[in-house]
Amino acid sequence: MRKKISLLCSMLVTIGLLAACSDNSASTEQKSGKKSLTFVSNFPSDTLDPQLNYTTVRAGIAETLVKVNEQLQIEPWLAKKWKTEDNGTTWIFEIRDGITFQNGKDLNAEAVKHSLERTIKESEAMKSALKIKEMKASGQILTITTTEPLATLPSELVHPNTAIIDVDTSDIKSKPVGTGPFKVASFKPDSEMKVKKYKEYWDGEPKLDEVVLTFNDDENARTSALQSGEADIVYRPAIESLNTLKQDSSIVVDIQPSLRNQMLFYNSRQEAFKDKNVRKAFDVLLNPTDVVNTALAGQGSPAAGPFLDSLDFSNDQKTKTYGPSEAQKHLEKAGYILKDGKAIKNGKQLSFKLVTYPYRPELPLMSQMLQSEAKKIGVKINIQQVENMDEYMTTKDDWGIVTYSLVTAPRGDAGYFFNALYTEGGAFNVGHFHEPALASIIDELNKTVDQKQRNKLARQAGEIAEKETLHSSIVHPNNFVAYRDNVKNWVTAKSEYYVITKDLDVK
Repeated sequence: MRKKISLLCSMLVTIGLLAACSDNSASTEQKSGKKSLTFVSNFPSDTLDPQLNYTTVRAGIAETLVKVNEQLQIEPWLAKKWKTEDNGTTWIFEIRDGITFQNGKDLNAEAVKHSLERTIKESEAMKSALKIKEMKASGQILTITTTEPLATLPSELVHPNTAIIDVDTSDIKSKPVGTGPFKVASFKPDSEMKVKKYKEYWDGEPKLDEVVLTFNDDENARTSALQSGEADIVYRPAIESLNTLKQDSSIVVDIQPSLRNQMLFYNSRQEAFKDKNVRKAFDVLLNPTDVVNTALAGQGSPAAGPFLDSLDFSNDQKTKTYGPSEAQKHLEKAGYILKDGKAIKNGKQLSFKLVTYPYRPELPLMSQMLQSEAKKIGVKINIQQVENMDEYMTTKDDWGIVTYSLVTAPRGDAGYFFNALYTEGGAFNVGHFHEPALASIIDELNKTVDQKQRNKLARQAGEIAEKETLHSSIVHPNNFVAYRDNVKNWVTAKSEYYVITKDLDVK
């Protein structure tokens, strides 16, 4: 049931993408003695403001105080070390010496303070997550006082929205100045960005001279760019192309289990979805195995919850019965009667808007599958695709369900997920749910340092979210990247935070 793209549209999009790449192709640059790489992804970016999206960190322009490694452990980055006092309400970070912004200005605690002040001013979600009461800067020492004990503050500072930039620059949206290995050369919103090496980078000179990052939500166009040699790395080529790409000796295909979850968000401001039984109906309507085989072409695994089973804080798998018949039982508990092929309550058919977005092609397909199954139990779903899903679901309440793809444990900890989805002001609390028992556990989780106890609390939180069906976890998609065999030191980061690095190279 993979969506068919018309030949004409695919050709036009591909031609446009190749034209954009051709002026900056790696082969052209190699002849001039420069090392250049072209990276094509499905990450749209209408701004480079790090407080608004992840592109600035992904492109190697800016860095955070703390980072997460491939073992999902946090480690120092711009901060050399840190410690806590007063039971987790006072945190002291020592900023590394010898780091400069890409305009030559020294990085010190005062600069970090100004950047974080801007973060919590521009982002309500980060203000809620960081819980900063005040900050004091002295030389390379930054002291942060939080409004309450916050054992997870270092982990929160991994988030790309906390990337440190020089706030005194004039054009943060198009040309932010960070401390990373690459600085912005040019930027065309939602189209293309060029970055060039920052030779004075504190952690060693980058191996590449220039990187061209092109944004395109057409997976077939991305694939064609790689096959033609106009792109060096393609993030998420067309799923159907993976076997063909594997057979090409000049291309490397890297497939990894991801920390993502393709899920359903429910909107409690829509009357129907205030009822737990309605939510439960849609929780069991789709068989996750069918979604993996159809929408993901086998590139993923069914999700028993928001986290991969291999993570210590994931809940034990519970056997569920899926399908329209099971879903209808829950609708009947909610007071709906199937009459003339329609699910009726108080004289009205259950009907709502489902919103999805195109740059993860499996989500529209999953939405269509849900629509088809819902019709069997008398429910009418109207599907709408939007370009900027985050903006839509946080500013509008006209939807009942959103299909969304979320990295649920980017830092190897459950705190991010539960705070983002189920606390007031959380970045993804778009369903407007408030469960007092869950809020209490999350509050305790945020104050707890011991990892075993944190895992226990996370499982308790997961049980409540599952019992109340505050969201539905459908599948864990694989993460896949394809690149030319002359690309060296590429890492498909589990966190999906780090893409263009100082070590990335071409031969």
